[in-house]
Amino acid sequence: MTNDLTEDRFTSVWDALEDSSAEAANMKARATLMRALQEAVASWKMTQAESAKKLGVTQPRMNDLLRGRIDKFSLDALMLLASSAGLKIEWRVVPNAA
Repeated sequence: MTNDLTEDRFTSVWDALEDSSAEAANMKARATLMRALQEAVASWKMTQAESAKKLGVTQPRMNDLLRGRIDKFSLDALMLLASSAGLKIEWRVVPNAA
């Protein structure tokens, strides 16, 4: 019996899961924003309902955010929420290493 398994190495889990580097980059950005928002909300020491009101979303939407349901948020939506949370967003674009 032969073992046909190969070992692939990826820079991030998104590189392994997504079909293209563009999709992986989108997911990395969304994950980064989601984590930053979760940390900001936790620092407020408010209930989910109070935090939702502060961000202008429903409590179920806030629950989705805090539970990390990344598939329910576009990059645009997360950027708007980050702005509403008082977070400053800075992006850097660099060419891929050859």
